[in-house]
Amino acid sequence: MRRKKLVILITAVLLVATVVACAYFYSQSAKSIESITYLDFADMAADGDVKVIYLSDSPSLEGELADGTRFVTENPRSEGFKESMLVLGVKVEEGQRNSAFVSALRMLMIFGILIFSVWAISKLMNKGTASGHKDPADKLSAMQCETVKDAGVVFEDVAGNQEAKESVKDIVDFLKNPEKYARMGARMPRGMIFYGPPGTGKTLLAKAVAGEAGVPYFAFSGSDFVQVYVGVGAARIRDVFKKARDLGRCVIFFDEIDALGKKREGALSGGNDERSQTLNALLTEMSGFNSNEGIIVIAATNRLDVLDEALLRPGRFDRQVEIGLPDINGRLEILKIHSRNKPVSQDIDMKSLAQQTVFFSGAQLESLMNEAAILAAKRGSKLVEKSDIDKAYYTVIAGAEKKDRSAISRSDREITAYHEAGHALVTKLVAPENRVTKVTIIPSTKGVGGFSVSLPPDRMYRRKKEMESSIKIALAGRIAEEIIFGRENVTTGASNDIQKATQIVMALVRQLGMGDSTGMLNYDMLFQNGVANQEQIVEECRTFMDRFYRETSHLLVENKYLLDRIARTLLAEESIDEECLDSILSGERSQASVPAGESIAEEGGEKSAVIA
Repeated sequence: MRRKKLVILITAVLLVATVVACAYFYSQSAKSIESITYLDFADMAADGDVKVIYLSDSPSLEGELADGTRFVTENPRSEGFKESMLVLGVKVEEGQRNSAFVSALRMLMIFGILIFSVWAISKLMNKGTASGHKDPADKLSAMQCETVKDAGVVFEDVAGNQEAKESVKDIVDFLKNPEKYARMGARMPRGMIFYGPPGTGKTLLAKAVAGEAGVPYFAFSGSDFVQVYVGVGAARIRDVFKKARDLGRCVIFFDEIDALGKKREGALSGGNDERSQTLNALLTEMSGFNSNEGIIVIAATNRLDVLDEALLRPGRFDRQVEIGLPDINGRLEILKIHSRNKPVSQDIDMKSLAQQTVFFSGAQLESLMNEAAILAAKRGSKLVEKSDIDKAYYTVIAGAEKKDRSAISRSDREITAYHEAGHALVTKLVAPENRVTKVTIIPSTKGVGGFSVSLPPDRMYRRKKEMESSIKIALAGRIAEEIIFGRENVTTGASNDIQKATQIVMALVRQLGMGDSTGMLNYDMLFQNGVANQEQIVEECRTFMDRFYRETSHLLVENKYLLDRIARTLLAEESIDEECLDSILSGERSQASVPAGESIAEEGGEKSAVIA
């Protein structure tokens, strides 16, 4: 950086000196030229006072007197003028004498070439030394804007994950009262890692730690320190911790720490690459803290398994805090927080909404309330109504409803109705504890032809039977299509269902030790060491899937009359809720009439013709 400033200074000085010199030279040259009349010139030439003239076709005639004075006069441009001057003893030179301006221009060109040479050399020197001497301060200036004195977030603004909040409260006390712990010989944890699914509030909790303790907050992304040139990322790390020490007590937050803290591959990646140097610098800085410095490093990641073991050892990131999806109480508190600044109708039951939003993250809940507020504003309403919440809920999980459905054929509507009826019916038969809050054949903007929402109860663990039921529910849509329309007429609508079922079966066999023939082994660990057979895993998964397919098919054939009832209602009303579904299954609801021109399978048959 200093070298660059020096080059700029030298270039500016040379440029100013060149301009001043050229101006002075031109002014002096212009002053020394004397203008005389042609008669005076003729007399001087006759008296022998003219030393030389410069003969040209221009209107002016320049020359020099015997005493060295330069002059200019009218050019007669007559025949014999040159001969007459030679007779009088005046030296005659062909061509115009170089003017002062031309001389100054030449000098300017010379200095310009000199300046350009200095600039080119400095550019080459900077490029050649970029990897070893590049100053990271200019790059860090863009990141300094992320440093705030007041995070503006406290624990009251963070709902859900009470266990995670309890895990960091003593850190806040450490930052507020370090002397209390120093008297007991206790060392403040140097770092904490927050891990869990996206959108669960890891960044928000890190801000809350700084805000609750009232200390400055540094926020960076792991990718900010991964650069092309070796040494730049490490220099940035050192600069960050230097600034943190200057502030004293503070919180440094690294989001997506896996970008710079991935496991090192030993000799395979070399010993001088940028990522390794950056990680080594971070490890060194974290080990270099004194116990009473009051600096805490918090990192967040979605993938704890890829981090280097040296980062996770005690003395660096001492604590690993899981921040998972909120339970029903956490969701209720999060919904209340995001409803503070919104005029929510008294008719909305937040507890019921919390029960309905199983597996929602904090970010999704915030998006839900924001979408509901947007819908209410578009309607021109003064309150966020229950209808806005319901519409926003299905917008978040499946996308907005398509307004123009005229291009959807009758046969496609019928296929969708049986597909979604299959999901809903099997859910009620194999997992009665699940809530089916909505079944619809209205397509969405996310490319979904229809969907059914099945909400399992909040539980700490998932049982094997529940996972098997989830597989059957996922396969039910394709099986319903096959029973009604025949195997040759099944559609691509089950692609996502098959993917979900496959993921669950793979987890049962590979990771959870629930396979019949594979035993209680984690095959992911065996694959890493090259001692597992992929074909055995594939065969076991296929056996599982075939068995679940047969059981689900048998279940739907036995209850085909219920499948027809649900499909008829969907074709007539497009959407049904859980109350309507329960009344159909109990027989309390009368048969829905199919719209005119619509085709539906006859009860008791195994398939029906598809109307083109």
